[in-house]
Amino acid sequence: MSDFNFGGTDEESAEIKKLNAEVLEDTDNFENWEKLVRAAETLEGGLNRNSSPQAIATTRDAYDRFLAKFPLLFGYWKKYADLEFSIAGTEAAEMVFERGVASITTSVDLWTDYCSFKVETSHDPDVIRELFERGAACVGLDFLAHPFWDKYLEFEDRLESHDRIFAILSRVVKIPMHQYARYFERFRQLAHTRPLTELVPEDTLAQFRMDVEAESAGYQQGAKAELEIEREVRTKIDNFHLEIFTRTQTETTKRWTYESEIKRPYFHVTELDHQQLANWRKYLDFEEAEGDYTRAVFLYERCLVTCAFYDEFWFRYARWMSAQEEKQEEVRNIYQRASTLYVPISRPGIRLQYAYFEEMSERADVARDIHQAILDRMPGHVETIVSWANLERRQNGLEAAIEVYKAQIDNPAVDLFAKAAFVVEWAILLWKIQGSVSEARQVFQKNQQWYLQSRHFWMKYLEFEIAQPTSTDKEAEHYTRIKQVHDDMIKKSRMSLSTKKDLSSYFLTYLQQRGTKEAMKEFLQVDRELNGPLSVQPAYLKINTPTGRASSKALENGHPPGEVDEATLRKGEVKYSNYYEESRDPIPNAQGLAPFH
Repeated sequence: MSDFNFGGTDEESAEIKKLNAEVLEDTDNFENWEKLVRAAETLEGGLNRNSSPQAIATTRDAYDRFLAKFPLLFGYWKKYADLEFSIAGTEAAEMVFERGVASITTSVDLWTDYCSFKVETSHDPDVIRELFERGAACVGLDFLAHPFWDKYLEFEDRLESHDRIFAILSRVVKIPMHQYARYFERFRQLAHTRPLTELVPEDTLAQFRMDVEAESAGYQQGAKAELEIEREVRTKIDNFHLEIFTRTQTETTKRWTYESEIKRPYFHVTELDHQQLANWRKYLDFEEAEGDYTRAVFLYERCLVTCAFYDEFWFRYARWMSAQEEKQEEVRNIYQRASTLYVPISRPGIRLQYAYFEEMSERADVARDIHQAILDRMPGHVETIVSWANLERRQNGLEAAIEVYKAQIDNPAVDLFAKAAFVVEWAILLWKIQGSVSEARQVFQKNQQWYLQSRHFWMKYLEFEIAQPTSTDKEAEHYTRIKQVHDDMIKKSRMSLSTKKDLSSYFLTYLQQRGTKEAMKEFLQVDRELNGPLSVQPAYLKINTPTGRASSKALENGHPPGEVDEATLRKGEVKYSNYYEESRDPIPNAQGLAPFH
C-alpha cells in the first residue's frame, strides 16, 4: 500500500497520499478536503478521457468522499458533473447531477445547471421538460428562482412553444419572488394573443361572459357583436390578472423584509452570525403564521441548507412537522437527515429525540439501535447511557435498566467519572422506582471509595440523604447519616477546595433549616474550616495546596497520598444534564458569530 500510485508524477502521488492522511486525521477540516480535491483534479495537468485510470479513480474517490461529508456544496456537484462529462460522457455526468439534486433539492443554481446540461445534451423535448418540471417542484417557489424559470422559458422559446410559455408564466406570476413584475409584464402581453380559454379557468370565463351579455342586454341598439363581447371579456380578464399581480406584489413585499436580510443563502462550514439566525427564526414564524403548508416546508428546507449545522432548526422543523396532520414519515425523514448527515454526533440531542420518536412509534428496537450508534462513536457518553437505561426500564422493567448501568460500570473503556454517574442513576432507580431507600443507600456506601474525585457522586449522595423523610423522634438518626456523608466528602474525597465549599452549602442549609439548638455551633465550625484563612484550615483540606504537595499531617490523618492533577480535577467537576433541560433560547440582540451547539 505504501508504494501505491495515485496517478500523475511521483511528486503528485506523494502529495495526494499526504493530503489523504491529513483528511483522515481530521475529517471535519474543510480546508484539508478542499486541498485534496484540488490536487486530485489537477493530476496529470487536468483530467480528461486520456487520463490514467489511477488519476481518474483518485479524483472520483476524493469527490465522492468529500461530497458524502459535505453534500450541500452545490458548486462542487457542478464541478464533479463537468469533470465526469469530460472523462466519461453524458450519462456519467447525469448520474452526478442526480446525486447532487438528491442531496440539495432546494438549490436553484444546481437545478438550473442540470437543466441547462440536459438542454445541451438531449434531443428529446419531453425528457427535458420532465426534468424542468422536477426542478420546478423543488425550487420553483424560491424567492430567487428567476435563473431557473428564465432557463425553462428560454428552452420553450427555442421550440417556439408559445402555449407552453404562457402556461409557465401563468404559474410564475402567482409566486412571490424577486423579479415578479418582469414575468407579469410578459404574461400580460402574451395574454392578448392567447385564446380566451387559456386565460382563466372555465367557470371564471363563463361568469365573465354572462356579465358582459347581461350588461349589453340593456342597450337599445340590440345585442353586441361577438367581437365586441370578446373585447369586453378580455378587459375583465385583464383586470382579473391585475388582481393576481397585486396579490403577488403584496406577498412579495411581505417577504422582502426577511429575504433582504439573508446574507448567505447557501451552505458553508463557517458559522453564521446571530443576526442571520434571528432573521431565519422570524421568517419561519411569519411563514408558519401564513398557514400555507407547502411554502412553510420549502422555507424550512431552504433554512436547513444555510443552517444545517445548527440543530435548533432541525428540532424546530421536526416539532412543527409533528404538529401537522398525518406527517409521521415526514418527521422521521427530518430526524434521519439530521442524524445521519448534518448534526455532529458530538451533539447527540437530535439523535436521542429521534430515538424517543421511534419508541413512541412502537419501534423500540430502532430506538435501541440509535442509542447504540451514538455509543459506537462516543463510548461511555453519560446522557446516552442514562437515556438507554430508561428506555429499557420503560420497555422491560427495572432490572433491565440496572443491567445497562452494571455493564457500563464494568466496561474498562468507560472513564471513572462516567461510572460515578451510572452508580448514582442506579441508586436513584432503587430509591425512586423500586422504593427501597436501604438498597439505594448501600449502592452509595459501597461505591464511594471508588469515586472520591466525582462532584456529581457526592452531590447526589448528599441530596439523597437530605431528601429522606423524617420525624422528630428520627431526626437525630437522620442527622447522623447526613453528617457522615458530609464528613466523608470533606475528609476523604479528593476534589478541589472550591468544590467542597460548594457541596457543603447543602449541609449548611440543612443545619439552618432543620438543625437542633446545637446546630449553629457546627454550622460555624464548618464555615470556619472551609472559608477561613489557610492558617485555620484543618490538615485534611490542604492535600491540594498551592504547592501541590500533601503535608505530612494530612497523610497522618489518613488522606490518600499523591497529587491530583488539574485535568483530573476538571473531569471530576463535570455536571451532567439532559439536552432538553439546557436553555437553548436565543440571546436577544446577540452580536457576532453564533457557534454550532
